[in-house]
Amino acid sequence: MNIYPLSQISLYGHNTLFNKFIELIHQDKLPNKILLSGEKGLGKCTLAYHLVNFALSKDEDNPYDLNNYKISTKNKSYLLVQNQSCPNFTLIDVEKDKKNIDINQIRELINNINKSSFNSKPRFVLIDNIDLLNVNSVNALLKILEEPNDNIFFILINNNKKVLPTLKSRCINFKVFLSSKDSIEIANKILKKNINNLINFDLLDSYKTPGQLINLIEFSENYEIDIKNISLKEFLLKLLKDKIYKKEKEINHLIYSFIEVYFRKNISSSNISLLNFYKYFLKKINNTKIYNLDEETLFLEFEDKILNG
Repeated sequence: MNIYPLSQISLYGHNTLFNKFIELIHQDKLPNKILLSGEKGLGKCTLAYHLVNFALSKDEDNPYDLNNYKISTKNKSYLLVQNQSCPNFTLIDVEKDKKNIDINQIRELINNINKSSFNSKPRFVLIDNIDLLNVNSVNALLKILEEPNDNIFFILINNNKKVLPTLKSRCINFKVFLSSKDSIEIANKILKKNINNLINFDLLDSYKTPGQLINLIEFSENYEIDIKNISLKEFLLKLLKDKIYKKEKEINHLIYSFIEVYFRKNISSSNISLLNFYKYFLKKINNTKIYNLDEETLFLEFEDKILNG
């Protein structure tokens, strides 16, 4: 299944925020530095692609379908973005096999946006995973954010991780969120299936995003794990004992949430020890996420002290 944001031609669950951006475009008041913040898997990048397509395809044949919140796969801008040849759109993300967004990527971006525009349309720069910008990359980016060229709009994606205040302060921050019900409904629409028939209720919690739910199903299919008939503890033990997280980095976000769910489902007022462990691991998970620390130490400690304790 393909859940890459660029392939999602329908927008689900973010209509209110999207309409707000459309109104700002009509009023010629769209901020030129937008920060979309929220948990990974909420659809922030998908929202950004829809905003970009609406703005770029307005005067094209087969423009954005605002009534159905849908990108036409026939409009010119969509095809150019798909082919990575759109002169009005640039994507910056961490490159394969690298841990950070390299300063050379930012330097190349600066060179490109300083060149003359091919047309009068707005130009968009989408920077995903801004927490993966290193210090040098951030400093280079700050220079163009302070005084951006005319008609250039930056959209930055933050997955609720630590962002340098100097970067955050230069953007208008829009918080993206979904209810548990919305997340399940969106996952069902993308998959065209009912996830309640695919996932054990023990593995579901109110914090799962659509992306996490879909990744969980895809992951279970790839590793032939029956997540409909497995308990939360059994699932965690399998993930940690088999060290599957080393093969599938994306599963880390799910493991973090499963650890939190495990504590919430097993803590009681009479079990003070488990409550203290919960506070301890919650802090450790938070630090691991924010500072991109090695997760294996955390997982091994949780397995030893909690699952096997």
